[in-house]
Amino acid sequence: MTDPTSTRQGALPALSALPTRLPQRRELLTEVPGPASKRLAQRRAAAVASSAVSVMPVYVADADGAVIRDVDGNSFVDLGSGIAVTSVGASAPAVVAAVAEQVAHFTHTCFMVTPYEGYIEVAEELGRLTPGDHAKHTVLFNSGAEAVENAVKIARLATGRQAVVAFDHAYHGRTNLTMALTAKSMPYKTNFGPFAPEVYRMPMSYPYRDAHPHISGKTAAKRAIDQMEKQIGASSLAAILIEPIQGEGGFIVPAEGFLPTLAEWAREHGVVFIADEVQSGFCRTGDWFASEHEGVVPDLITMAKGIAGGMPLSAVTGRADLLDAVHPGGLGGTYGGNPVACAAALAAIKTMEEHDLAGRARAIEALVLPRLRALADELGTAEGPIGDVRGRGAMLAIELVHSGSTVPDPETTRAVAADCLAQGVLVLTCGTYGNVLRLLPPLVISEELLSEALDVLEGALRRHSVAAQEV
Repeated sequence: MTDPTSTRQGALPALSALPTRLPQRRELLTEVPGPASKRLAQRRAAAVASSAVSVMPVYVADADGAVIRDVDGNSFVDLGSGIAVTSVGASAPAVVAAVAEQVAHFTHTCFMVTPYEGYIEVAEELGRLTPGDHAKHTVLFNSGAEAVENAVKIARLATGRQAVVAFDHAYHGRTNLTMALTAKSMPYKTNFGPFAPEVYRMPMSYPYRDAHPHISGKTAAKRAIDQMEKQIGASSLAAILIEPIQGEGGFIVPAEGFLPTLAEWAREHGVVFIADEVQSGFCRTGDWFASEHEGVVPDLITMAKGIAGGMPLSAVTGRADLLDAVHPGGLGGTYGGNPVACAAALAAIKTMEEHDLAGRARAIEALVLPRLRALADELGTAEGPIGDVRGRGAMLAIELVHSGSTVPDPETTRAVAADCLAQGVLVLTCGTYGNVLRLLPPLVISEELLSEALDVLEGALRRHSVAAQEV
């Protein structure tokens, strides 16, 4: 775990609230969900496919900063950020202004037909911000899955090889290729096959579950490398694809040494090392990109989510020789690098730099982790439900297990999240076993509001710890 006060990262900025339209407070005026949300749920049932589910039963009317207001007037503290998307706030002033200005000029021309400066500016910024001082090029898309799929295309073409390695607990998307890369079956893969071939699954470094016996990061990497060499062979392997901190799989932070060892082996064997920073990028973990924590310089980086303050945009940035190996017209798409989304991205990046949101992420870590670890000690692993507290920056997690074991407890996890919602705090769950509470607060949240939300979360964990023991 990074020391959030380390000199490498510099002084931590105060978590004072940035200017917002909506009051940054938690306020419940009705039951949850309220009558207006219930009416919308009825309309939804008649019009929207039942397979397109929502985690929360409340319907949004407005959102700003770290607060979401529903159609019944209830205001919730948002600890999810739309799954790490609204890191600069739900309606950041600079993003809103940039979008409005761009919309007034043109909403779309298709960069492949008549190009525009915004696309170039975003590519320039990504080349500047991503790790490494080598020559870089960028191509823009719409979603994280699309970025990952194109990164694999690039790696395969550039190397002339076909095999791709992904890891246990990985999540990379819902397209056919990215479903193959994703580890979890339900709900992402079940009955959607056949999947794209030449995808191989390797064991991840999962410190909590590797603890007995302890496996170091370097040892875990060598375990994966041994399997790659035996099952695939380096000469057939196009790419290693990995989330530096896994997202949907459970906010798993690999042990120190795991990523650098994999990256070094890849470099020695001409294998493209792809860092999927879709969820962990753009200041979320206390650095611009999670790869930076151990000085890893990926060949390609995939990005989305926090890149554009809520507008749909994604990117692949990396070694210029790799991207330029693709023939003209081989990469692109009608909406990729939409001008409105590019304007939003430039404004979001400016906001991140001006307000040092990487530093604010470290300040969030410094506030949240000690409280959660103290609660884990208070409840006690043998008696309570908290098996592990982990994460980096503002990408933090609590793994819940049955008392006295490491057996996942998804039932208590869901109950805690529902309890928080009923009290006006939005908390997301994740994990291969469905037993992880993930905290992704907007990086602009105030210390007061975050502390209040943590009070609610801690109370829910205490109540459900007792309930779990009584079962």
